[in-house]
Amino acid sequence: QVQLVESGGGLVQPGGSLRLSCVISGDGLFDYNAIGWFRQVPGQEREGLSCLSGDDRNTYYADSVKGRFAISRGNGNSTVYLLMTSLKPEDTGVYYCATDRSVGSPYCSIVSKSYPFWGQGTQVTVSS
Repeated sequence: QVQLVESGGGLVQPGGSLRLSCVISGDGLFDYNAIGWFRQVPGQEREGLSCLSGDDRNTYYADSVKGRFAISRGNGNSTVYLLMTSLKPEDTGVYYCATDRSVGSPYCSIVSKSYPFWGQGTQVTVSS
């Protein structure tokens, strides 16, 4: 069993920054799991934003966030961050992290159905 807990969301003005955290815990080896970050807006499909491969060698960003968001893994390996800069009102939504529990894989995906394990989400609101 695995648990993911997101934090770091909040209210920020346009142009501001936030850093989201995703702490992974549970049974088995989770230090080198592939991780994806997603955003959900009411009435819209969940949007894949970024992912980090289990071996930390590969990242991927959706065009909507490329150049503004950065995904990284913490030194303890059980925490994955999403640094969000130059935030826009359209970045508002609930942000989720997810894992497929693959260990050390060089691949990752921003397709939501690739991930069976999800956190509860953290709200990000970008507004003046």
